[in-house]
Amino acid sequence: MTRATFARLKPSRYVMRQDRCSATASAERVARLKASRYVMRIALAAIVSATALSMAPAAQRRGGPPRPSKPTPHWPDGRVNLGPPPGETGLWTPAGIVQLSLNPKSVNPTNPTSHLPDNITLEAVPFQSWARALHASRQANFESDEPHTRCKPSGGSREFITPYGVELVDIPETKRIYIFDVGGPHTFRTIYMDGRPHPRDLDPSYYGHSVGRWEGESLVVDTVGYNTKFWMDREGTPHTEQLHLVERFTRTDFNSLKYEVTVDDPGAYTGIWTGGFIMRWSPGTEMWEYICQDNNRSPQGMVGADSSVSRKRRIIP
Repeated sequence: MTRATFARLKPSRYVMRQDRCSATASAERVARLKASRYVMRIALAAIVSATALSMAPAAQRRGGPPRPSKPTPHWPDGRVNLGPPPGETGLWTPAGIVQLSLNPKSVNPTNPTSHLPDNITLEAVPFQSWARALHASRQANFESDEPHTRCKPSGGSREFITPYGVELVDIPETKRIYIFDVGGPHTFRTIYMDGRPHPRDLDPSYYGHSVGRWEGESLVVDTVGYNTKFWMDREGTPHTEQLHLVERFTRTDFNSLKYEVTVDDPGAYTGIWTGGFIMRWSPGTEMWEYICQDNNRSPQGMVGADSSVSRKRRIIP
């Protein structure tokens, strides 16, 4: 082959190599396009799935039908089980912000579906004049004086509005029921189920002295002996050491616990009144170590979260 002939062949071989490179590049582009389309299909399927999963709760919030709940669980002897079935875990939590008396002007806007339908309004609560004035003062100060924000135990109804829920533990061998707070300062409350009366000379305490009994499907708890170092709800409803509470716990189905309370305190009110709210079951959760004194997550609650709150006044825990 002459040099001239070879020279003429070189471009054609170069073109052949270029064509092969182009074919390889095209194949790679096709493969990348197919892969990207596959990824897009996977992503689209994930988005559709997530959207479908979120539609049910959203529909329920808009008033759609809630999921049917399982029936109220019972122990073999027929008593209502106020906790999780054997082998399961769970806690009771309030259904949002709750109130014993309806107060639309509260600094804590309430969940309209959490209170009981027969709760009275704040105006209808039979306050004595000093108690009504104290309640108004606590609201005006954005509840900045609440002892709970200083890691104090919360007695009365406030016990069930603490962060992260509560657990009711029934130990029939000891004839006692215990109530443990997750968001409290490592405290618990004892309900005596052995028929004992209240002691005559009680030292006032945060949780008082509680005795309980079963009335059908409801646990009824009678408590006296409270001190005045706590608020009995988040609203700052006042009380004195004469406070006498009768609480009724009714697990209406697996996921709902109706809490009703009768307030009798002749030191703060001119008559007896009642209130209540609904607690919801939080399955698959259990108590964990919460040390309020070591990691207070609500320091703004000690002075009020609103900029209009005066911080000149000395706050005593």
